[in-house]
Amino acid sequence: MSDRRAFIKDLAGAAAGIAFVGCGLVDAAAAQAQTGQAARRREVVVNGRRVKTVDVHAHCAVPAAMALMGLKVAPETLVMSVDRIRAMDEQGIDVEALSINPYWYKAERDLARELIKIQNEKLAELCAAQPDRFVAFATVALQYPDLAAAQLEEGVKKLGLRGVSIGGSVNGEELADPKFHPFWAKAESLGVLVFIHPQGTAEFEKRLKGNGFLVNVIGNPLETTIALSHLIFEGTLDRFPGLKICAAHGGGYLPSYAGRSDAGCVTFPDRCTKPLQKRPTEYLRQLYYDTIVFTPEALRHLVAECGANQIMMGTDYPYPWTKTAVDHILGAPGLNDAERAAMLGNTASGLLGIQGIQS
Repeated sequence: MSDRRAFIKDLAGAAAGIAFVGCGLVDAAAAQAQTGQAARRREVVVNGRRVKTVDVHAHCAVPAAMALMGLKVAPETLVMSVDRIRAMDEQGIDVEALSINPYWYKAERDLARELIKIQNEKLAELCAAQPDRFVAFATVALQYPDLAAAQLEEGVKKLGLRGVSIGGSVNGEELADPKFHPFWAKAESLGVLVFIHPQGTAEFEKRLKGNGFLVNVIGNPLETTIALSHLIFEGTLDRFPGLKICAAHGGGYLPSYAGRSDAGCVTFPDRCTKPLQKRPTEYLRQLYYDTIVFTPEALRHLVAECGANQIMMGTDYPYPWTKTAVDHILGAPGLNDAERAAMLGNTASGLLGIQGIQS
């Protein structure tokens, strides 16, 4: 058996419990699979030096865990694991950090414990089978903060997962609520990256219904904006200064209008009764963000507000927002070579424990 066939066999076995959903779309990688043509792996170079690229925002699902809550992945949306790697090769993505959007926050404690165990073990199995292409964020039952803390520790220390992914709120409760302090304390002590991804809230659905998919297009970045603002103003980031938090979708709207947060406390000091250790905008430079903003100017502005070293490449794969995440960074105005390399993969490699290019 050839090395290529052995690779496919091993990967298929490890990925048997993972669903690489594809939104019902046939992308270029799938088309190549149908024609039998392999995608050539794109190597990304900055000023003559090869950069290991890391995608911090890429989704998957574990059907066996979803089944515990009566959910299933539609067959027409499934993408084979080999096709997933073909897509990465074509786009110039060396490593994907896999995450699962929370759907289990209403589950009872015992069910949540079983569900998370299945998910994290399947994620770890896939990453162990292909460690040069995949790492993963642990999933946790954040509705039970003590359980979530234990699940995070097990996921990191026992299963080798590289961080944790959570929603932007938990059953209507803000992440800055003191009830979640045990989870934040554990994340800080472990020194791992916390990836916050919005999941939609019932509060937005009424006003955002109608044409334009506004519940996602507007609602998702709005949820992230609210979550980050509470973490700042409620003092969570002061209480746990070592937290490493990455906000999806470029941090929502916060980096684009953060100056109003500073002005608010100056103009209405009676509304800012909890003293902060620094101005609200200063916290932006201790958070991390993905690059899922949609124009060169938007990315340039995100760098200006937050710093290039705080920004990491994201694709939101398999959702078809963009297949040009690498070129989005390479083509952004005003960046030097070190800043581009940081955003393409150097920062993420450091945070996720990914080895760099071997010289």
